[in-house]
Amino acid sequence: MPNRLAQETSPYLQQHAGNPVDWYAWGDEALQAALAQDKPILLSIGYSACHWCHVMAHESFEDAEVAALMNRHFINIKVDREERPDLDQIYQLAHQMMKPALWRLAAHHVPYPGQEPFFGGTYFPKTPRYGLPGFADLLERVRSSTAPNERRSRSSARP
Repeated sequence: MPNRLAQETSPYLQQHAGNPVDWYAWGDEALQAALAQDKPILLSIGYSACHWCHVMAHESFEDAEVAALMNRHFINIKVDREERPDLDQIYQLAHQMMKPALWRLAAHHVPYPGQEPFFGGTYFPKTPRYGLPGFADLLERVRSSTAPNERRSRSSARP
C-alpha cells in the first residue's frame, strides 16, 4: 500500500512511496501530526543519486519491523535535498554543529516551539556493524530519551 509520497512530484520521494514507513513530505500536515500525536520527528534528507540513501532504504526503510518501530514512535518526514536545498542547508548545519558528518542525513527534532534538532546522523546499518549502532536500536534509544513528559519538561524549561 503506497504511503503519502505516492502523490509527490519528486522522483526521489516517489522511490519511497512503496516503503512500509508512513512517510510524510515536508509540510504543515507532517508538522501538525507531530504536535497532535506528541511524537518527535524523524527527518530523512536525501536525493536520487545518493548511494547511502539507497543502502539505508533497502536495509531499514523497506524492512517491515524497522518501519513499524518508526511508525509507532515518530512522525517520519522524507525530504528531497534537490527540491528543498533550504531545508538541507539548515539541517546539515545543525548536524555539523552536533557532530561533523558526511551525506545521507537523518535528524530527529522535537515538534514544539523552536523545533530544534536534538540528534543527527548519516548512515546507520540495520544491525550494529562498522562501529555504528543498529538503526532499530538507535530508534529505541532516541524514543526512550524523548518520552512525552521529557519533551514537555524540556520545552517548558526554555526561556
